[in-house]
Amino acid sequence: MLRSTLSPVLTFRLKMVDSQYYLPNDIGISALDCSEAFRLLSPQEKMYAHYLSRASWYGGLAVLLQTSPESANIFVLLQRIFRKQTPAQLEQVATAAGLSSEEYQAFLVYAAGLYANMGNYKSFGDTKFIPNLPKDKLKALVWASQAFQEQPAEMEALWDSCSCLLYSLENRQKQLGLGDKGITTYFSGNCCLEDAELAQKFLDSKKLSAYNTRLFKKEDGGKTCYEVRLASAVQKDCAVDGECESCCGSFSFEDKEFTVKRGDYSPIMEKVCYYLEKAQTYAANENQRKMLEEYTRSFTLGSIEAHKEGSRYWIKDKGPIVESYIGFIESYRDPFGSRGEFEGFVAVVNKAMSERFAKLVSSAEVLLPELPWPQEFEKDTFLKPDFTSLDVLTFAGSGIPAGINIPNYDDIRQTEGFKNVSLGNVLAVAYATQKEKLTFLEEGDKDLFIKWKGPSFEVQVGLHELLGHGSGKLFVQDDKGKFNFDQSKVINPETGEPVSSWYRGSETWDSKFSTIASSYEECRAECVGLYLCLNKQVLSIFGHEGQDADDVVYINWLSMVRAGLLGLEFYTPDSKSWRQAHMQARFVILRVLLEAGEGLVGLEEVTGEDGKPDARITLDRSKIPTVGKNAIHRFLCKLQVFKSTADVEGGRAVYDNYSTVSDTGAHNFLRLRETVLLRKEARKMFVQANTRISGDSVELVEYEGSAAGLIRSFTERFQDDAEQLESSLLELSKQDAPCWC
Repeated sequence: MLRSTLSPVLTFRLKMVDSQYYLPNDIGISALDCSEAFRLLSPQEKMYAHYLSRASWYGGLAVLLQTSPESANIFVLLQRIFRKQTPAQLEQVATAAGLSSEEYQAFLVYAAGLYANMGNYKSFGDTKFIPNLPKDKLKALVWASQAFQEQPAEMEALWDSCSCLLYSLENRQKQLGLGDKGITTYFSGNCCLEDAELAQKFLDSKKLSAYNTRLFKKEDGGKTCYEVRLASAVQKDCAVDGECESCCGSFSFEDKEFTVKRGDYSPIMEKVCYYLEKAQTYAANENQRKMLEEYTRSFTLGSIEAHKEGSRYWIKDKGPIVESYIGFIESYRDPFGSRGEFEGFVAVVNKAMSERFAKLVSSAEVLLPELPWPQEFEKDTFLKPDFTSLDVLTFAGSGIPAGINIPNYDDIRQTEGFKNVSLGNVLAVAYATQKEKLTFLEEGDKDLFIKWKGPSFEVQVGLHELLGHGSGKLFVQDDKGKFNFDQSKVINPETGEPVSSWYRGSETWDSKFSTIASSYEECRAECVGLYLCLNKQVLSIFGHEGQDADDVVYINWLSMVRAGLLGLEFYTPDSKSWRQAHMQARFVILRVLLEAGEGLVGLEEVTGEDGKPDARITLDRSKIPTVGKNAIHRFLCKLQVFKSTADVEGGRAVYDNYSTVSDTGAHNFLRLRETVLLRKEARKMFVQANTRISGDSVELVEYEGSAAGLIRSFTERFQDDAEQLESSLLELSKQDAPCWC
C-alpha cells in the first residue's frame, strides 16, 4: 500500500539511495600500467621491488581485520572458490546453478570490490557494499563450486560464519563508525567515544602512539579493564632485545585498569618482516638498509619509535629509483582519528614529471611567504623534501590515493623533513572523464573540464602535498618546559592578543584534534592548493602560460566546487556524520565560497532532461582572483591559527559549522544530497600487477582491466602459502569474534 502512495520521483529516489550499498555491474575497472617503468629497472632494483611488494601485500591483509568482523572470512571464502576455478571456469557452474549472466557479473564485481577495498566497506566513503544478487543465488553458487565439492564441511562452516553479515544492512552496519554510529574493529563493540578519549589520555601518559594499536574493553568483577594491542610479530609481553624496558604490562589509570600487549596480527607481521629482510639484500644504499632494519624491528616488536627511526632513514634516501613506504600510516578510518590503517607501496620514479616537482620544491621558499598567515606561524626553516612523480607497481591497503605527503609524524615533519609523491599512473586512469558522465556542470563548461581536469589536478596535488601538508608550524612546549616560539611576542592574528595555547609534552595534532584532525588538515591543504594555483610562477612550472594557465585555474576551482557538492554522498544524515575526510573538506570549501557571495559561486536545483532532480553549479571565473581569493585567504588563516595554537575548541566550532548539512538556509543540502545519490558514479577500481621470481630474474605478471582480472591478480598473489595464510586469517578472525558483539 505504501509504495502506491509515493510519487514516481520519490520512489526512484528511495531505490537509488539503496543502490549506494551495491557496486554497479558496469563499474570502471582499469589496469594500473607500470610495465615500461618496471622494464627500465636493473635486475637488483627488480628484486628489491619484488620483495618490498611481497611485504606490502602480506601486510595489507591486516586491513581485513581492521575493517569489519566479517571481512577476513569473506576474503578466505572467495580465495578458496577462485583458487579452484578461475572466473571463466566458474561461469558455467553459475549458469547451471541458476544464476543469470547479470547475477554472475554482480558476484564477480562484488568479489573484485572486496579485494580492491580490502574488506566489505568502501575505502572512499566507508559505506558497506553487499552483493547485488539474491542471497540464495550466491549460496547456490558456493555450493556448486569445486571448492565446496572438495571440502563441503569446511566451506559450509565458512559460509555460515559470514553470510549473515555479508548481506546485513542494519543501520549500524551501513557504515564504519564508533559505538552506535557504525562498525569498527579498531575498538571492541562495547567502546564509545568516551572510551577512545580515555585510552588516548592513557597512551599519551605512557608516550605510546596509537598508530599501531587497537582497543578492547572488558568488564572484570564490576571493574572496567582495557586491553591495548600493539601490532607485532612477537607476542611476548616481557622486555625484548632492542628495548631498554617493556612498554607492555598492566597499569592503573584514572581508576581503570589498562593492559598493553603485543601480538596483534602476529602471523601477518611475521610475513612482512620475512620479506623486508629479503629486500635488505638488494638495497641500493646504507639508508635503505637501515630503513628496512628499523621497519623490521617496528613490525617485530610493535614499536612506533622504530618506525619513526626507519622514516628518518627514508627521508634521507633522496631520489631513489624504487620508492616505497610501509606501515600503519593513515588514520582516516579510525573513528577517533589516531589509529593508522596498514598500507605499503612500491613505485618507480617518473623522471620527466619529477623534474617539474623539483622546480616546485626549489620555488617553495618564495611561495610559502605568500600564504595568508604571519611568518611566526610558518616553520622556522623549510626542509626541502624529495618530491617525485611515481608509477605505482604495488599499493596494498584499502585504496590508492593520487598523492601522498609522509611521514605523518609531526615532530619529524617539523624538524627533519618529509617526502611528497604524486602517483602519475593512478592520476592518468582515475581522472579520465567521459562527457556523458559529467554531472552538475553547465554544457559550456564540460569540454573545458575534460581538457584541463588532469593538468589542473596535477597542479592541485603538487601544491596540496608540498605546500599544504608541508607548511605551517605547531607551537610546542616540550617536557622540559622549552618553547619552540616566543610566547611573549607572538600575536594571534584572529584575536590580536598574545598566543595563549599550544601543544604540551607528547600531545600531537592527531591526539588533540582527534575526530576532525584528518578532514581539517585535508581542508587546509586543499585551500593552499586553491590559493597558490593563482600564482603565475606556479602555473609556469607546470608548463601553463597565458590563456591555458587561466583555464587551469578556472577548472581547478570549478573542480573543487563540484567536488564539494559530490561530497554529500559521503554524509550520513541519520548519525549526522561524515564518512570521508577529503570529501568533507571539499564540502566545507564549497560552503566558504558560497558564503563569499557576490555571485562567485551559483548552486541551484533544477530538473534534468530525464525529468529527474538535478543540480547546476556555476563559477564566475572573473571573480576568482578577487572574491574567491579573499574568501580562501581569510578561511585559511583561521585554519592555520587554530592548528598552530592547539585551539581545539575554536577550530572545531568553525569546522563543524561549515560541515553542517541541513535543509534550512539558502540551500537545502539534505535534498541536494538525494540528488547527488541519484546521479552518482561509482569510484573506479584498479587491477595491479604481480611480480614473481623466475630463475635469477623477476617477471612482471599483468592482468586485464576487468573484475575477472582483478580477482585473478589476488588469487595468484598468495599462491605459495595460500592454505596456511587462510588458516591464519580465520584463526585471527575467530579469536576476536566475541569482541564485536
